[in-house]
Amino acid sequence: MTAGTAPETFARSLLRTKPVDLIVAEGGRGEGGELRRTMSLLQLTLFSVGATLGTGIFVVLGEAVPLAGPAVVLSFVLAAVTALFSALSYAELAGTIPVSGSSYSYAYATLGELVAWVCGWCLLLEYAVSVSAVAVGWGSYLNAFLDGAAGFTIAAQISNPPGEGGLVNVPAVIVVLFATALLLRGTSESAAANTVMVFLKIGVLLFFCAIAFTAFRAGNMTPFAPMGWAGISAAGSKVFFSYIGFDAASTAGEEARNPRRDLPLAIMLSLAVVTALYVLVGLAAVGAMHWTRFSLSGSEASLAQVLDSVSGRTWPSLVLSLGAVVAIASVVLTVMYGQTRILFAMSRDGLVPHVFQKVSPRRRVPVANTVIVAAFIAILAAVIPLGRLVDATSIGTLFAFALVSVGVIVLRRTRPELARSFRTPLYPVTPLLGVALCVYLMVGLGGVTWTVFAIWTAVGLAAYFLYGRRHSRLAARHAGPNGGSPHE
Repeated sequence: MTAGTAPETFARSLLRTKPVDLIVAEGGRGEGGELRRTMSLLQLTLFSVGATLGTGIFVVLGEAVPLAGPAVVLSFVLAAVTALFSALSYAELAGTIPVSGSSYSYAYATLGELVAWVCGWCLLLEYAVSVSAVAVGWGSYLNAFLDGAAGFTIAAQISNPPGEGGLVNVPAVIVVLFATALLLRGTSESAAANTVMVFLKIGVLLFFCAIAFTAFRAGNMTPFAPMGWAGISAAGSKVFFSYIGFDAASTAGEEARNPRRDLPLAIMLSLAVVTALYVLVGLAAVGAMHWTRFSLSGSEASLAQVLDSVSGRTWPSLVLSLGAVVAIASVVLTVMYGQTRILFAMSRDGLVPHVFQKVSPRRRVPVANTVIVAAFIAILAAVIPLGRLVDATSIGTLFAFALVSVGVIVLRRTRPELARSFRTPLYPVTPLLGVALCVYLMVGLGGVTWTVFAIWTAVGLAAYFLYGRRHSRLAARHAGPNGGSPHE
């Protein structure tokens, strides 16, 4: 090969796509065993609800209300519309490519290996880092429950991360270990535990609304948008974090009983459930307590504070805090599950070490993968403050969602003949709007967040060129007959 053609060959190798038929054919297979297909439509839907419904209301609401005032309700709607356009694209690709890799696998099939790697790298922010943020918030509600039930709290030194009055967040580590134990027992056991926790979580939020609406005051809703559209948009960028997880069902494609039918339905149903609850709870909260008071407490347990303020009794906030302690654990469980399955798919493609695709023949789960992910998440949750985790997670997720919308357009053009159990309506307007809204919310995030994202992406690219590109199984398939380097 001449020197003049080498750059073109190198560029083409970065954009090489993995055939959809091959991706689907490899579904469920790992080193040492296969994943077991046990999840029904209800379990898939509740997996996405479990991964989504939690931190945005239980934790992030307290940070968003000071930005938007009572108009935080519109911020949730703005984030929901953005999520909806992405969800429609996810639903189409999940029904077409029903595997565990979620948007990573979709990008591999449509946009090429380099883009797929960047997407998978961003998913580390969406999943692993978001679990850490949830675990941090879980500790706040645990302290609120202990204070109301027994009159004591865990010492700040071991319940807060550095920078927030502590040395290490031990409760956050505990909830990660709890989720890890469930995941190691098996997928069906994890799904059953999640189902119980999700119904409890929904019940607790409806209980909150029933109490808060008794103290609803129209005066608390004025001025409705004290910071104008800028405040609504800024809060929308922040509360978008609360919609992260609706795509969790797409990570279970290789353990679903009927993935082509159930994955699109589970994604759309879960988004509808969480949006309705977010708007209802947000409205109840700002109607019951003036929005300026949300910025005074300095605690993540904002819903418990609302109940304390409006009821004058301790038992309602005690019930809420107990429910949150149990319910937020379901977010940790389901999002950790999603992270391990994405790494499972990336490992099967050779882009990350093969240890992540090893399946236990007895438990039919990737044990080593789960343990490694749990250790990484526990360390983050123990030492990093919540705010930084939320913003970093949001920007990585928005980027991945935008790629999924682009992937729908590319796959429609390159493989129009593929069987699609769900087709995104109003194509191509819907995916294009999905990209535009994701970019719009990304712009609303702060400069520090963009700096962190740029550094994270640079580290990811270095990892790809130093390891992933050299070990890519797809590159090996395209290597010459003598087994030489695929880009020689």
